[in-house]
Amino acid sequence: MTNRNLLNHSTVFQVMERWAPKALAYDWDNVGLQIGSYNKKANKIMVTLDVLESVVDEAIEKNVDLIIAHHPLLFKPMKQVNVDTSQGRIVKKLVEHDITVYAAHTNLDAASGGVNDMLCDSLGVHSVDVLIETKKENLYKIVVYVPTSHIDEVRNALSNSGAGHIGNYSHCTFQLRGQGTFKPLEGTNPYIGTKDELEIVDEVRLETIVQESQLHNVIRSLIMEHPYEEPAYDIFPLKNEGNRYGIGRIGQVSKEMRLRDFCEHVKKSFNMDHIRVTGNLDKKVKKVAILGGSGEKYIHLAKRKGADVYITGDMTFHQAQDAWQSGLAVIDAGHYIEKIMKQNTVNYLQKSLDMEANNIIVSETNTDPFQFI
Repeated sequence: MTNRNLLNHSTVFQVMERWAPKALAYDWDNVGLQIGSYNKKANKIMVTLDVLESVVDEAIEKNVDLIIAHHPLLFKPMKQVNVDTSQGRIVKKLVEHDITVYAAHTNLDAASGGVNDMLCDSLGVHSVDVLIETKKENLYKIVVYVPTSHIDEVRNALSNSGAGHIGNYSHCTFQLRGQGTFKPLEGTNPYIGTKDELEIVDEVRLETIVQESQLHNVIRSLIMEHPYEEPAYDIFPLKNEGNRYGIGRIGQVSKEMRLRDFCEHVKKSFNMDHIRVTGNLDKKVKKVAILGGSGEKYIHLAKRKGADVYITGDMTFHQAQDAWQSGLAVIDAGHYIEKIMKQNTVNYLQKSLDMEANNIIVSETNTDPFQFI
């Protein structure tokens, strides 16, 4: 948990980026701070899929000072702030009411436990793999020398900031006892030792592993928790394969079912009344590909990877025909299924931040532009 006294917007952003590092975003995307301040104290947070004017009005009514959104407000550069347009009015209201907006978009799509994993969990899809790999993360080994009196504190700082995670295990380290030497020189303020005298200290060589995206946070936590004025540490690149990231997922449902029954399962899982589907409704479905958002250009990849059905949004007529003719069933469940990120993001923030639960809320505004009549 973070310290409530240090809980400004920047701290909330750091917590989000531990989950969804900005490096996972596509280069055309605009993630992170959209409008507002890094330094303002975070008092009330609201999570939304989109930042529409109705969402901003809700935030104003509920005294929200920070909006966490999935879809960026400023997706394309603004050449002018025209308050006669909807986007201009949104910007004006946000500035007038001192509300900050932060977006986690394709980085949250690609992140472990992100939007596409949420969709798989909701459907009960298991044995999940990445559909479109966009990044393979490098691994590093950190070696640090710690006085025996502080080994537990430093180990916990490393692990809590993202190091030492292997599979479903945390706090994975190796330690070896030895002795370190140093001589404090002019201008130093040593935790142990006397100026101009050689000091011999019982220390532990502590080793652990860290993903590249967590390296900066881990080193910062190490320096903050280590008692020495100048802690000694080494960073080694590893040949081990790190995490694979990407958008979309592919996996299996526990029990084979007909496509028509799977469609009902999708509707129930995502709380929907209607979906669009291509293919033989009596076709057997076992292997499922899913990509929240607009995923029509990946239908052939889903087919090559052996999917029986591909769930995505924003399918156009000819792409749906291509999938149909190839034998791949497609369920267009709409872009709005990404709304699943709202409650899941609130849950994550409530677990990670030292704030009252009712100060991190889900937006209740429906931002789906479509109605079925």
